[in-house]
Amino acid sequence: MTDDEAAASPLAALLRQQLPGLPAHDCLRFVKSLARPEPYAPWDGWRGQHGVPEASVSAGRHVGSGVYPGVERDYWVYVPQQYDAATPARLMVFQDGARYLGAEINTAQVLDALIHRGDMPVTIAVFVQPGETGPGLPLFGGADNRSVEYDATGGAYARFLEHELLPQALAGYKVSAEAADRAIVGLSSGGMCAFNAAWERPDLFGKVISHCGSFVDIRGGHEMAAKVRRADAKPLRVFLQSGSFDLDITFGNWELANRTLASALAYRGYAHQLVIGEGGHSLGHGGAIIHETLQWLWR
Repeated sequence: MTDDEAAASPLAALLRQQLPGLPAHDCLRFVKSLARPEPYAPWDGWRGQHGVPEASVSAGRHVGSGVYPGVERDYWVYVPQQYDAATPARLMVFQDGARYLGAEINTAQVLDALIHRGDMPVTIAVFVQPGETGPGLPLFGGADNRSVEYDATGGAYARFLEHELLPQALAGYKVSAEAADRAIVGLSSGGMCAFNAAWERPDLFGKVISHCGSFVDIRGGHEMAAKVRRADAKPLRVFLQSGSFDLDITFGNWELANRTLASALAYRGYAHQLVIGEGGHSLGHGGAIIHETLQWLWR
């Protein structure tokens, strides 16, 4: 895609509308990464399998009362048929939940298949949307609360999950309280959010999956690698994914930032994986390897 094609694309117009402060050169880079044809296809090993029980996925609505007062969002709760209240299930929490439930990655069907095959334990998953109203991205603007929640360091989002969202979403279900039985997942700023939540609260989440994580200079994400290097290792298992055509804009270079964090994790001896593909800023690569990622995470 040429610069002229990128500037004239519908995606560029949408970005300019949603992020009115976005500089022209960053807009072009955004478009080229987001619109790049992916050399990957979603894992479809779940198709054609016979006898796979289909989980229930129920929708909910949350209104913030403490950490993000008055901020509303949708969420969905995935409960596999194998769930038995006599045995607490494992837990996974996905940020940008609608994206993870979509065709890019087909998470519900993947979980169905892997749980049925015994490749991961019986797991309840909560798919959470970012808050709908907020200040948007620093410098670039916007209208939602995603950056406040996902890009920020500190323990606010973990407190929100622990005390507000998860008690509502999981009402009536039993999930393990052990951090090693609980994983948190996200894409882009959601990947930063996932790692930061587990870093701040390793008693709450012991496993992390980050796709194209924003460990860059937005609200402090670039500080995560230095924090990892300076602190004693925490009981976390971390999967990082990025691509050679991931974002490279005002806030930083996403591939480099993921490599830097992975280097810090290696320095401190964390159980971790870094997978760099050939894609852009999307779930394309993450969706192609999600079954392998989940098997590694839960083994």
